[in-house]
This record gives sequence, structure tokens and C-alpha cells, in this order.
Amino acid sequence: MDDTMAPPSGVSRDSGRPPRKRPERRPARRPVDVRGWLGGIRLSGFMVIMLGLVVLAAFVLVPTIGTYVDQRQQIAALQASVEVSRDDVADLEAQRDRWTDPAYITTQARERLYYVRPGEVVYLVENDLPPALVPQEQATVSDQVEQTRTDWMSQFVRSVAVAGMAQTVKAPVIGVPDTVPSESPSEAP
Repeated sequence: MDDTMAPPSGVSRDSGRPPRKRPERRPARRPVDVRGWLGGIRLSGFMVIMLGLVVLAAFVLVPTIGTYVDQRQQIAALQASVEVSRDDVADLEAQRDRWTDPAYITTQARERLYYVRPGEVVYLVENDLPPALVPQEQATVSDQVEQTRTDWMSQFVRSVAVAGMAQTVKAPVIGVPDTVPSESPSEAP
């Protein structure tokens, strides 16, 4: 081997160990002169035209993107509505299939319409309400006119506000309901 050959890079001649790296000294940060930086920017005619096209594209695309997002939300809402409608259709088809069964029709006629077969005796109990639901006796009506002690205008405004904020919505029932609603105490004979 020739003595004039240099050792491989990263290995010192003396010991065969890689040389130590000295920590790099970063130069102190100098404050950036914004005026000098902006003054160095030169606007050419091409750059102004391209900047104008970017601004024009922004004005054209922003409403389009907003419309796209709104339409996607409407599509998602309509798809959810279609799923609900499919569930309703499946329930109605199941109900239609039940009504093709003669045993189901007989049961419904007996429960809802109180039909009986010839020779059968049916007993209807009229006062079958528990004591808590039995209507109380009404107090006698006075012959004298009494003045109320409330402000009718505040009651009116309060009732309109409560009615406007109420969110009780009952789902529409299509077809024949499965159960007979119980009679209210005022409808009982």
C-alpha cells in the first residue's frame, strides 16, 4: 500500500475512530425587514394577470362549492327519508300479510268490534277503571258571576308562547291501528 493514499472518509489517520463532530453554531436570527422584502418583489404584467385569474377563480368557485355542500346535505337527508319510508313500507306489507290470515281477522273482529260467534255470550264490564282513574264528582256550578284575579293578556301571551314552542308531534297512522285506544274518563257512559 502506498503511504500517500488518504484514509477512507470519516476515519482519522491516527486512531481509526471517526472524528468528533463539532456542534454547529447557528447564526443569531436577524429581524426580517418586511419593507425590504416587499420592495424586492417586482410585479410584471403576467404576474398581475395570473393573480387576477386566481381571484376570479376564487369568486367563481366559492359559491359553487357552497352549493355543492348544500346539495350533498340535501341528498343525505333525502336518503335518510327514503330509508324511513322503506321501513314504513315493510311494516305496512307485514300488516297487510297479517290481514290475509283468517285467524288474525277473527281475533281483530272479536277485540275491536266485539263480534261473537253464534251461541257465545260476551260480558262487558263498564266500570273497570282502577280507583285512581275514576272521574271525580264535579262541584256544583255557581249562580253568581265572579271576577277573575288574573291578567288575561299575560295569560294569552304565555299560552301563545307555550304553543309555539311545543314540539309534540304525533307520527301519522296509515291504515288500521293494531291496538284500540283506551276511552278517556269523559267518554265513558
